[in-house]
Amino acid sequence: MTLTWIAGQLAGLVALAFCMAGFASKQDDRLLVLLISANVAFALQFVFFQSWTAAALTLLVIVRILLARRHQGNRLLMSLLLLANFMAAALTWQSWIDLLPLMAATLGTVGMFMLRGIPLRILLGMAAFCWLLNNLLIGSFGGSLAEGLILVTNAYTIWRLAKLQREQQVT
Repeated sequence: MTLTWIAGQLAGLVALAFCMAGFASKQDDRLLVLLISANVAFALQFVFFQSWTAAALTLLVIVRILLARRHQGNRLLMSLLLLANFMAAALTWQSWIDLLPLMAATLGTVGMFMLRGIPLRILLGMAAFCWLLNNLLIGSFGGSLAEGLILVTNAYTIWRLAKLQREQQVT
């Protein structure tokens, strides 16, 4: 157990706190703002674990969140960000494990630019599953716990949103 390893675990736990607050929210804007904070912590976690593709793609996730909030539906920006994701992955690639952050970044980019509400959260849930596998494989307990709890919280929020939609259809 090194200081770097402990710092990586702590960064993952900080990210967990931000993610739980975000995915528990029924408001898309609040979700996106809290995800920015979580991704700063995740990027630090990946740096501590020397998972360079995950760190680079996580920094691009922050850019994506900022752009998607202001330019939702903009296919050109989405395409440019997808290209940036692939370029960052190509430049930092270490092993097949790096495919997981690339898949997560791709799913999240499409979701945040093109979707809202339940469909957005479904794609973000798929991205969280990719991040969960990545965190398990690099040995991040904090990050794995964060992504696992994100999956559960996200599923519960999807259920709440679906219930709200059904109630609104009845009235």
